[in-house]
Amino acid sequence: MEMVEPQISSAKPQASTAPQSAAFFCLSAFYFVYSARPEDWVPLISTIPLAKITAILTLLAAFLSAGKTPRKMKDLPKEAFYLLLLIAIMFFSSLLSPVWKGGAFWDTVDFAKVSIAWVLTFLLVTTLSRFRRIVFIQAASVTVISVVAILKGHSEQRLGGVIGGIYSNPNDLALAIVLSLPFCLAFFLTAKNGLRKIAWILSIVVMMAALFMTGSRSGFIDLVAAGIVGLWHFGIKGKRLSLIAGAVLIAVLAFLFLGNTVTQRFFSIGDSTNTQIDEARASYEDRKLIMEKSLEAIARYPVLGLGTNCLQTYSGMWREVHMAYLQMAAESGIPALVLYLMYFYCGFRNLRRIRRAQPDAETLVFAGALHSSLIGFVVGACFAPVAYHYFPYFAVCYTAVLAAMVAEHQPAAASNLRFSASPQLRFASTYGVQGNSRAFPSR
Repeated sequence: MEMVEPQISSAKPQASTAPQSAAFFCLSAFYFVYSARPEDWVPLISTIPLAKITAILTLLAAFLSAGKTPRKMKDLPKEAFYLLLLIAIMFFSSLLSPVWKGGAFWDTVDFAKVSIAWVLTFLLVTTLSRFRRIVFIQAASVTVISVVAILKGHSEQRLGGVIGGIYSNPNDLALAIVLSLPFCLAFFLTAKNGLRKIAWILSIVVMMAALFMTGSRSGFIDLVAAGIVGLWHFGIKGKRLSLIAGAVLIAVLAFLFLGNTVTQRFFSIGDSTNTQIDEARASYEDRKLIMEKSLEAIARYPVLGLGTNCLQTYSGMWREVHMAYLQMAAESGIPALVLYLMYFYCGFRNLRRIRRAQPDAETLVFAGALHSSLIGFVVGACFAPVAYHYFPYFAVCYTAVLAAMVAEHQPAAASNLRFSASPQLRFASTYGVQGNSRAFPSR
């Protein structure tokens, strides 16, 4: 049976594009400054408060787009409300913090910006081209960060502190790389131009090199988990054996030439023959102790926790607990942890809905990349204090955007594909990237 590409009805009223374009530009600026942190490595703009400027731009975007977007606030999915409720609990927890009310409150204010970006992304990103642009900003920015980290920190032991913010800790830098690598692979697979394909291959190589140079044990574990999922989608199901061979070759070469620090840190638990291993073992012991302190905090303050970022002070160790789940429970309470888990569950639910709808091949490629990225986060959150990093929340937002676009533009076609197409045809539609068709408009 012939499979018909879904078409968008031209009768659907379109909102004014000028306010949307201006709002989308402001939103893109926010994504760029958060992801690329140019103030940390571009000397001429280091004194400019880009974070504050883009925060104002994001609020401006919210004002410009109010009531002028195809999607409305009533269309927000459950995960958006989970996030908003989570932030509300964090504010309440911080105002009642037994440790430091003021610091916890302002840290929550800083984190709460993600909700504005989240809502705007869902309202404004209604086409595949806009979705690609936002994801491109993150993937390209982390590639640039990897290059800068290698150049500035090649003489450092673990690329620690060479870039500020979310990249200052080598473990956090490694996780950011793992979360963004699948997007680079998605752009490589969907690129029609040979030069673009080469550029994305180089991006993957650079990011892999930076990851191994961090010496992050958790980053290596995250890479393995995310890599298995990505290769399952694109290599095994997509029958791209050359992709599997290439990915394994790059990983093996990176490990052979740059994996010495990672190897030593993995063997540090049972050995203490040199300074580097002693340091890694001390890190392991500190993490174990801070986890015990976090469990103690959860037992004493199970409902509202200690307040945002207050565990460091409470423990007396001035270190973050290297597990995002414990971090959220200890600092905002068990109800907040439940919301946190429900929020990320929604991301996987969205991906299931996308796959069942059988959209076009390009959409499925990005859905596979998002699945890989989310698996990397779920595993990485067991080893890193990333409860307040934006990238994982963005990933769930991306799944919500893709699911909304599929639901808006091809519900009838999705049903037809699910029940009428042969298994061979469904397989080719899902994992082939040869066609130029779109399930929704590109502009």
